[in-house]
Amino acid sequence: MLRRFCLYGFLKNQRYFEPFLILALLDKGLSYFTIGLLIAFREVCINLLEVPSGSVADVYGRRRALIVSFAAYAASFLVFATADGLPLLALAMFLFAIGEAFRSGTHKALIFAWLRQQDRLSERTRVYGYTRSWSQIGSAVSVVIAAVLVFAIGDYEWVFLLSTVPCVLNVVNFLGYPQELDAPSRGSVALSVVLRHTRDALRTAAREPRLRRLMLESMCFEGVFDAVKGYLQPALNALATSAAVAVGIAISGQQSTAALVGVVYLGLHLLAAAASRNAYRVEERAGGLERGAGMMWRIMAATYAVAAMAGYIAAVAVLVAALVALHVLQSLWRPVIISRFDAHSDESVGATVLSIESQSQRVATMIVAPLIGLAVDTLRAAGAGEFWPVGAVGLLLALPFVIWRAPQPLATQTPARQISVHDP
Repeated sequence: MLRRFCLYGFLKNQRYFEPFLILALLDKGLSYFTIGLLIAFREVCINLLEVPSGSVADVYGRRRALIVSFAAYAASFLVFATADGLPLLALAMFLFAIGEAFRSGTHKALIFAWLRQQDRLSERTRVYGYTRSWSQIGSAVSVVIAAVLVFAIGDYEWVFLLSTVPCVLNVVNFLGYPQELDAPSRGSVALSVVLRHTRDALRTAAREPRLRRLMLESMCFEGVFDAVKGYLQPALNALATSAAVAVGIAISGQQSTAALVGVVYLGLHLLAAAASRNAYRVEERAGGLERGAGMMWRIMAATYAVAAMAGYIAAVAVLVAALVALHVLQSLWRPVIISRFDAHSDESVGATVLSIESQSQRVATMIVAPLIGLAVDTLRAAGAGEFWPVGAVGLLLALPFVIWRAPQPLATQTPARQISVHDP
């Protein structure tokens, strides 16, 4: 099954449009603020669907939920490729939101269910980090293909169209997953069962102090990262343009950007793959999940500070380096935060709790993305250092978690009470 889990991650990240999404939307005539609004719309749609979709996965079957997810992804990419106005782009974002809602948390719950069946729960961080590293390897392969396409064709349409093929291949992969990885049947599968399951999972997440803290951490780490990560693309575009002019290369701006995006994103994803695969070492060397998370918060705050300063003085190369570092740090962080969530929730609500985690981070993204976009547009019009808000917002939201640490690592605490939908 590890091979199938790794194949899922590899195929999932064959999104050839991803390194060029912001540039493709700018090419369609959108402003940073409008792009921010589209991202916020996507996050609102995901939030409306997130927890119910997790409950559907827990009650009706996680494999079925994943098949629905990747069918929606394929439809979204087709619309993105042909969209020529804001309404169609909003439709594409909505279809993408369906895919994200039915996927997020669901496949992680399948992995943890398999680990329980294999009596390997102690390897949560290591196994999830290993499978996630294959997602980053997939991204590395994807960006090379995407860069070649954009360089050769000079059209963003094909990077969307070709992204539908891996979606179909992943559906075939899901058909080979064993049925026992689905959640245990609850008998009735009426809508009332799904709604009750959702209510109970939300109640446990709200009542458990450690889960509440983890939700806040996810909002301020993952949510803000999702809002700022796309700014690596215009930063690379600015760097590629200035470099091409400086050395007198006779290629178009789009070609020089495609070449630089390919090189930088390739290195980024290879580093991120290594980070995911070795995330468990952070836990081991720090002395537990909580201490490892605290160390990463401090590193992230420092990196955002560098990004803010680089954006303010228009040191684009330094800004690119800081944004690449944030991508790598997020790959270290993700296996740790997911393992922390799984340690404090019951398997019966596994997909739902992880969907709530995804939902909490998206709340931050849908608030932060338009605000940063508006700030960048305003600074660009004023001729000031336009990208410094990208780092400043991240630093502001990281500082509380640098100061507000857990009183002691989980390894020395009394094990958390297992949470179940049957708890009073």
